[in-house]
Amino acid sequence: MDWITEPLAFEFFRRAMLAAVLAGAIAALIGTYVVLRGMAFIGGALSHAVLPGVAIAYLLGQSILLGGLVAGIVTSVGIGVVSRHRRLKEDTAIGILLAGAFALGIAIMSSIRSYTVNLTSLLFGDVLAVTNGDIASLAAVGIVVVAAVVILNRKWTIHTFDPTYAQAAGLPVGFLHYAFMILLSLAIVAAMQTVGVLLILAMLVTPPATARLTCSRISTMMWVSVAWGVASALAGLYVSYYLDIPSGAAIVLVSVLMFFLTFLFFQSRSRQSRGLTDAKGMESRS
Repeated sequence: MDWITEPLAFEFFRRAMLAAVLAGAIAALIGTYVVLRGMAFIGGALSHAVLPGVAIAYLLGQSILLGGLVAGIVTSVGIGVVSRHRRLKEDTAIGILLAGAFALGIAIMSSIRSYTVNLTSLLFGDVLAVTNGDIASLAAVGIVVVAAVVILNRKWTIHTFDPTYAQAAGLPVGFLHYAFMILLSLAIVAAMQTVGVLLILAMLVTPPATARLTCSRISTMMWVSVAWGVASALAGLYVSYYLDIPSGAAIVLVSVLMFFLTFLFFQSRSRQSRGLTDAKGMESRS
């Protein structure tokens, strides 16, 4: 068991473990709605859109969490405005804003000499460099996300599966949509240092997709998704430590591996079940 306890002797690893657990849980919880609503493309757009907000906040000496959140809100509103044009669809608006925001973020960051060295860690994550302040921010975001899910879960669920009924029932669909987009932006910015801008979408989508393979109830899917997110974060952190590879990439690779192992397992069980059913059918006919 030395391979488990050895990294725990280092304070930076213990901080990284706590940050990875918080980020994995937050991303997986809010990611449940991303998967159920088929919003992976929008999640990708927001994960890229926060970059210029982070860069501008750094230039102004403000909180990068606040800067990323403002950028995410502006992008989500921009997607809504552009997609209202009768000749444009939502995916077109997302593609344009995704590319534009990401390019703007890279351009701003590359012009800041003192920040250039941190560009790689921002894009791909560096959980081993987290501070106690980062952990406090993650914990605060986690509380906000859990509170929002508890309060709005039923309304979000109705809006997810039947937007037309939600509107007819008098639910504030506009508020629900933008509240979710704000919460998603907040989760992305909070988890950014753990896995990076380029990989955060995988943590939003992969654990909930894995849970979706095993669960039929949304409430169960949420907590199984959180469990997968935490497990992949912890396992990825150990892989990163022992193989000396970027922590963000390791966490995402472990998460994707878990998804495919689960997918193959249930595919195999499904084939066996169909085989038994066919065999029983043949016996009854004979």
